[in-house]
Amino acid sequence: MSDYLQTERAQEWRETIRKSMKNKDRTNIPRVVMPEVDPEVRSHTYDEVNRGLTETMAVNEAHRCLDCVDPTCITGCPVEINIPKFIKNIERGEYLEAAKTLKETSALPAVCGRVCPQERQCESRCFYTLKLKKEPVAIGHLERFAADYERMSGHISVPETAPANGISIAVVGSGPAGLAFAGDMVKLGYDVTVYEALHELGGVLRYGIPEFRLPNDIVDIEIDGLKKMGVKFETNCIVGKTISQEDLREEGFKGIFIGSGAGLPNFMNIPGENLIGIMSCNEYLTRVNLMQAADPESDTPVYQGKKVAVVGGGNTAMDAVRTARRLGAEKAMIVYRRSEEEMPARVEEIKHAKEEGIDFYTLHNPLRYEGDERGRVQRMQLQRMELGEPDQSGRRRPVAIEGETVWLEVDEVIVSVGVSPNPLIPQTFSGMEVTSWGTIVVNNETMQTADDMIFAGGDIVRGGATVILAMGDGRKAAMAMDAHITSRQ
Repeated sequence: MSDYLQTERAQEWRETIRKSMKNKDRTNIPRVVMPEVDPEVRSHTYDEVNRGLTETMAVNEAHRCLDCVDPTCITGCPVEINIPKFIKNIERGEYLEAAKTLKETSALPAVCGRVCPQERQCESRCFYTLKLKKEPVAIGHLERFAADYERMSGHISVPETAPANGISIAVVGSGPAGLAFAGDMVKLGYDVTVYEALHELGGVLRYGIPEFRLPNDIVDIEIDGLKKMGVKFETNCIVGKTISQEDLREEGFKGIFIGSGAGLPNFMNIPGENLIGIMSCNEYLTRVNLMQAADPESDTPVYQGKKVAVVGGGNTAMDAVRTARRLGAEKAMIVYRRSEEEMPARVEEIKHAKEEGIDFYTLHNPLRYEGDERGRVQRMQLQRMELGEPDQSGRRRPVAIEGETVWLEVDEVIVSVGVSPNPLIPQTFSGMEVTSWGTIVVNNETMQTADDMIFAGGDIVRGGATVILAMGDGRKAAMAMDAHITSRQ
């Protein structure tokens, strides 16, 4: 495959495609539809659901881009990718150049092309959406295409880095915030070491997102690119336990970035929640994705229920319920207290879940659980809800309908009602301000904490957000830390 991509025949074929598109009205070209594995097939495997665009699809879609004078799509991207530039490279058939453009500002283009909510960010600012009231350019699909093309071509570029400046920087956590920060800092010439508590790198990219949405080999390749740039990684190292804040200072680190995430699951504290078979979404996905719990011979197997309810409406809830389906659940259900329109999950994830046979109990909220004589959950009582006035989030508040409840038979319940920041760093590091929610207080413009050598970003600051927002924090922190260190020299 990689040899063919570079042949003269392939180049001639691409030129034919471009010529065929030359005289077409860009605004009348329909948006590309991502090829997918058949739902009945994919609901029993961990194969990636989205198959990626063909070259013809990618070039046709790139041709839709109007190359606006004021590209508002860039302002919708937390890491500020030069979107028109990389898309025009694809339109010209310069796919490797498109990948290089992505890497100028994004440490994880193949990841972002798969899991970012482009429909709420860059694509929501597309001229088609804002002015023409048409479907936006499929920016995310094109980002994935360029990154995947580069990988398959065998010609993977490594961004240039400045000469080493001899200044060492520590990063706590190898999730998206830490990786984005590390990539930008090593480009600036810093000696960067990333400390990861688990035995595998990637943070939530590894343990929180199933392979049918984000294959592990994609994460591996992105991290390998950072290693080639010079970023160093230490696994099985718990900052705050294995090594302390004082240890990092004594080892000569002149700056610390904290991207330790939000690994503390929230529960609802309702009757019966301690029954066997009820667990957090964090535990469930971590055991399956990272610890091979789907294998009955695993050291940490997970119970594979036949009637599985997942409480929540975010992407993590969708990941969990679709995972349960793949582990053999005959009835896999989403229980969500608001309507589908208020669900924070991506539209694509909801669509995929429905196609795979997931039942949706919207406008229902758990009241209690009851178990059998062995102490295993057997059924859950749900309160019927209706929508009232909007709350602080802008979504309509769910209100209980008095006297209307239903019982649902279950043998496994996965709770996905939010997470709180990992408390270890706030508890063991001094000199920082922490909110009542356990998040680290930072200057929103610089991501700097009260300790001027410590910066933070991602879920440890936000309390739970998307991959791309965490990456945006990492980039912002890198720019600010570099300015701070430079000013003190």
